[in-house]
Amino acid sequence: MSSRRYTVVSVPATSANLGVGYDCLGMALDLRATFGLIRSDELEIHGCEERFRNSDNLVWRSFLTTLAALGVEPFPVRIDIESPIPLSGGLGSSSTCVVAGIVAAQSLVNDEVDQALTLKIATQIEGHPDNVAPAILGGIVSSFVADGETISTRADVAENLRFVTVAPPYEVRTADARRVMPREVPLSTAVWQMGRCAATVQALCSGDANLFGKACHDKLHEPYRKLLIADYEPLRKVALSSGASAFFISGSGSTMIAVADGQQKANTVAQAFSSVRKDLWIRVLSASSIGARLEQH
Repeated sequence: MSSRRYTVVSVPATSANLGVGYDCLGMALDLRATFGLIRSDELEIHGCEERFRNSDNLVWRSFLTTLAALGVEPFPVRIDIESPIPLSGGLGSSSTCVVAGIVAAQSLVNDEVDQALTLKIATQIEGHPDNVAPAILGGIVSSFVADGETISTRADVAENLRFVTVAPPYEVRTADARRVMPREVPLSTAVWQMGRCAATVQALCSGDANLFGKACHDKLHEPYRKLLIADYEPLRKVALSSGASAFFISGSGSTMIAVADGQQKANTVAQAFSSVRKDLWIRVLSASSIGARLEQH
């Protein structure tokens, strides 16, 4: 183990659900957070809000969990965080922290990273793989858990598709977003979701924005969660009238995403979003085929 080696982990933002893929689909985006870790005399955390600079920090907690899994005694580190991902929720900001802590621990201890172990620990910490899987693997990922093992299949997203990402200046708590969900759904809703979920993956891989638009009509969670996002309806209306093929809640919100075929349409949608209110966080993003990685430093 290198005693004072500085390791830097880069992790992409992610969008979970992608409309109809509730708790199973996720996609990596070309917006990345970086985390630098080095052994220290005491825990130090820099680059985040004061409320996260303590022993409850997700990077630190995930780091410790991984050391325990590796059978290594805990040791303090300095953590440097540089993240452009909004904390309003929906772009996997917590998942980037979890994955970074797991990858950094393995790198500092073993000088190598086991992707399968990373996915296993990250799923255990987060409770579900929809965000952490694409954060680790990149691309679009479909995941499920079988006998305690997370099974994830990935594919690359077509290069023509753009994801106009918009975050209002308020959060939607994941606990609240889950609380509004129905505990049971009709069989017809399950059938509705399954066909469209398969079509969503095909559309993203092939770049068929028209197919994505037809498939992106969720009945499982968005009818309930949109009520927690005051700007959902005006932003959806503006997106679709400005040339977007589809509009959906990213994760549990409050971030939302409009899908556009090509950069020109995406720019038009982004400009239209800015007319709804002036304090929106708006970015035109592509999908990222690259998941978490160690940077040369």
